[in-house]
Amino acid sequence: MLIDRYLLRQFIKAFLIFFCSLTGLYIVIDAFNNLEEFITFAKTHDGLRSLAPEGQSGNLFLIIGEYYAPRALGFFDQTSGILTLISAMFTVTWIQRFNELTALQAAGMSKRRVLRPVIVAVGLIAVLAALDREFVIPLFRYELSHNAQNLGGTNSRELKPRWDNQTEVLFRGASMHADERRIAKPSFLLPSTLEDYGKQLMAEDAFYEPATGDHPGGYRMSRLSQPRDLAQKPSLKLGERTILFTPRDLRGLQPDECFVASDITFEQLEDGASWRQYSSLRDLIVGLRNPSLDFGADVRVTIHARFVQPFLDATLLFLGLPLILAGENRNVFRAIGMCLALVLCFELLVLTCQWLGSSYYVNPSLAAWLPLMIFVPCAMAVVDPLLE
Repeated sequence: MLIDRYLLRQFIKAFLIFFCSLTGLYIVIDAFNNLEEFITFAKTHDGLRSLAPEGQSGNLFLIIGEYYAPRALGFFDQTSGILTLISAMFTVTWIQRFNELTALQAAGMSKRRVLRPVIVAVGLIAVLAALDREFVIPLFRYELSHNAQNLGGTNSRELKPRWDNQTEVLFRGASMHADERRIAKPSFLLPSTLEDYGKQLMAEDAFYEPATGDHPGGYRMSRLSQPRDLAQKPSLKLGERTILFTPRDLRGLQPDECFVASDITFEQLEDGASWRQYSSLRDLIVGLRNPSLDFGADVRVTIHARFVQPFLDATLLFLGLPLILAGENRNVFRAIGMCLALVLCFELLVLTCQWLGSSYYVNPSLAAWLPLMIFVPCAMAVVDPLLE
């Protein structure tokens, strides 16, 4: 129908303008603050993951583009709910401003029928944001986990000691290097069940290697300094599972190397919070079931919040529409101001509920679903009479 196409065009135009404006503003401000880091990195690299050819410098604009493209996807995920509400309120205010809504109602169309394409568009964007969150952003988890001060993961980061809860091995080291998936100066503390050759493993480096047909995932320690002479000694097991592989039993290991099996990946060891933030729902559930990891209530809240988020985006729309429809508001900027005030109150309550769940004050699943339980009845109560 003509009116549907007209409203849909107005909504999409407003959404794209707001999204491009905010994203561009964020990129310009952030790039200006980190311009020195980009220039320094470009002198020796031609991309975020590769070295420039000898004697050549990298393309500054290419590096900036590679850095901000994934962040634009993350920005869309974080702001889509707010921007759909602003765009919807802008569209409704616009047709009120020029008396188009009044004319359509005079022609026998209800407000519900007039706003149907806008509501459908909001639902589609909520689904698109969910697909972005679950299938696209995880592909760029490596890039998103490093800021401009650590472009490409070339800088070292502190390794915070972390237990493998399944094997009881304590991972320690001087620093971590993401570009090589390397731990410098590793010092792994072994449990009493694996102390046959000493209480700890010390080496120059430890490199993470994913599972292959020859060995499970884990860390290959090179240039061992403690213990020595593992080349002819048998590997050590924890129950039926081999944890410490020696050169005698694992093909490819050098005489001064050993291999420590672990289900904790390098990314999980390097930055657990960042890994969780940019992981898909499937990865979070798999990680929650991983006995080597100690995921707390915050991850459980995050998992439930992923299911709730599309419904929260739609609920936010139905809470905001009455602010425009009830008073026949024709001021676009006033509408946006009221929208921002509503979003602030909405997000504060959502974050408060999630904090209560992460801090074990309430059940994690209840903490994620509680905002929906509070807002859905309120939204239906205020919007239903206005859409007749």
